[in-house]
Amino acid sequence: MHDHALQAPLAPPTVAEIFIGFLTLGLTAFGGALPLARREIVDRRKWLTSDEFVDLLGLCQFLPGGNVINLSVAVGMKFRGVAGALAGLLGLIVGPSLIVIGLGVLYQRTHQDPHVRHLFAGLAAAAAGLLVSMAIKVAWPLRHKLSMLAVAALAFVAIALLRLPLLPIMLVLTPISIFVASKVSREMNHGENE
Repeated sequence: MHDHALQAPLAPPTVAEIFIGFLTLGLTAFGGALPLARREIVDRRKWLTSDEFVDLLGLCQFLPGGNVINLSVAVGMKFRGVAGALAGLLGLIVGPSLIVIGLGVLYQRTHQDPHVRHLFAGLAAAAAGLLVSMAIKVAWPLRHKLSMLAVAALAFVAIALLRLPLLPIMLVLTPISIFVASKVSREMNHGENE
């Protein structure tokens, strides 16, 4: 059974709720917002199902710009149009921008301190852990879709291991994944109609 079948339908979030949701995300997502974006949008606020999040994230990764910024605009647009898109975007970037400016000033004055260097080494390890966690959570809905896992594995090999550029990989794998998804969908619909 899919996630969306298990969730009770919720009222779409208001513009203010979108702003506050992404403000919360922006203020708590130091070192990488994607793992926390999934938790906030899917698990906590239940705005999207796991499958919807993965689909929307796939679109956002294909578009130019930061994935989470694109996601804030896409989620806001889905529920409240242009006003929701602006609320998501502003909510995500206003708080962190002010904090980064303040920390940039502080870092400029203290970056030679050995304690500060150790702090950044520890933060890098934590960020790597968050990234691995997010990769697992994004891949989890695909566990029953072996053909989609194969496409994901090809993307991983091409980008992470072979170090091929992202754009050509996306231009090749996107049509392949669309074809595979449509074929799987047709087979599932054909199986249900029998």
